[in-house]
This record gives sequence, structure tokens and C-alpha cells, in this order.
Amino acid sequence: MNTLKELYNERRSVNFFDKNKKVDDKVLQDIVNLAVLAPSAFNLQPWEIIAVKSDEAKQRLLPLAMNQPKVVEAPVTLIVLGDRNGYSKENVMWDEIASMMKDDKKLEATQGFAAMLYGTSEERKIKFAESNAGLLAMSLMYAAKYYGVESHAMSGIDFEGIKKEFNIDGEKEVVMLITLGYFDEVQSLYPRSKRKLYDEIVKEV
Repeated sequence: MNTLKELYNERRSVNFFDKNKKVDDKVLQDIVNLAVLAPSAFNLQPWEIIAVKSDEAKQRLLPLAMNQPKVVEAPVTLIVLGDRNGYSKENVMWDEIASMMKDDKKLEATQGFAAMLYGTSEERKIKFAESNAGLLAMSLMYAAKYYGVESHAMSGIDFEGIKKEFNIDGEKEVVMLITLGYFDEVQSLYPRSKRKLYDEIVKEV
């Protein structure tokens, strides 16, 4: 898999995973370390991931994912989180930004601007968390495909139940699940369905 166009053409949402084929720890790390090149607001990277790998954790997650078999069949499921307070001064990425700016007043103004953009309402906080974590999520799936690993994004889940079961901080939003693994070759996928193209989805103004 060498080109971006190939990745787009070949990536599929896989429902059937080979239960006997694990994703190597190093491969999982490589996937995440490539995916974090995704863009984020002010490069604040307001995201976290919980990697559900143990049989015990999978069983806890299963009923919260509407008992979808791929949660226990896939070797790993990622819980993708977005931080509603990721714009705040407590985010350690501001230290990196400060080292580049080398100007305390400019840094303070930038932090204030970020707070105004993302922190003035609960709706804005949620949008901030989910939009940035969504960028990471898609990046994770293409990075997985680059390393030969299949994926499936899941949003039909019990978001609040997952937060409670996995002791996730109240300011963190569960954005989606992504199962990762290798296709069960005994199964088959439907042919790729039609996609709406430019003329159907773009309005020029």
C-alpha cells in the first residue's frame, strides 16, 4: 500500500475479524503514532485513546456497543475520546506553542482567543472535542490500512455507559469506537456501495 489514493480505494469497513490473528503491539503503536499527524485546533491535540484489548474489557464493552460481535472478535477496539476543556491553559501543548512564540503577551492573547472560540458554551466545548477527535479517528483508520490492519468505526453505542464503565473523566467525550484487526477470510464483504459525488454534495456559491 504505497499511495494515498490506494489507501482510500482499498480501506473498507470490516465487520468480520479473524479472532486468532492479533495486532502486534508494535503495529498498534505505529498506527497511533502515524495517525496523530492529523490536524487539530491550534495543534492542541485534545484527544485520548483507550485501547480495549483484554477479554475481560471486551466483555464489559460488548453490551455498551449494542452487542455487536466485532467488539469481541477484533483483537483491539479503540475508544476515541475528545477533551471538552482541551483549549484551556492546562493543556500541556501550550508549552510547546509558548516555546515557538517566545512572546508571553502573544501567547496569552492566543489562549484567550482559543477560549473565546471553544469555551463560551457547552455546545462549543462539545463541538471542539468531537470535531478534533473525529479528525484523529479517520486518521487512525487510514493509518491502520497503511499497516495492513482493517478497521470499523462505530457510533451506535452507549456513550454515557462507556464513560461510566471505563471511569472516563467527565470532561472527556466518547466520540466513537474503532475496531482494529485482520479480515476473517471465511467471510465476505458486500461490494463497495455507491458514493455521492461532487455534483450531488457540493453547492457552489
